Amino acid sequence: MLVVSDVIRGYTDTLILAQLKKGNSYGYEINKNIKAITSGEFELKEATLYTAFRRMEDVGYIISYWGDQNAGARRRYYTITDKGLELYEENIRDWYKIKDMIDNLLK
Repeated sequence: MLVVSDVIRGYTDTLILAQLKKGNSYGYEINKNIKAITSGEFELKEATLYTAFRRMEDVGYIISYWGDQNAGARRRYYTITDKGLELYEENIRDWYKIKDMIDNLLK
């Protein structure tokens, strides 16, 4: 069963920031990790991923840099900023509030 993207859509930035909290990474690797963590039940569309990168970089949640080309194709790496970490923490608090509210509504 594939996870309906509507359920997760509002948390795209948070999912990306969660991966960047683990260390600098590039788009394909982030999406591969999300897919692996969800046992293949969820993955971001490439357009969604790179649109999120641009949006978050524009407001200062992440920064990017070009990696070393010696290991093959040149990759753009992303790093979470302090501002991005604050957003992540805020979104996680909100997620648990919403989860608790829905749990209570479904009892």
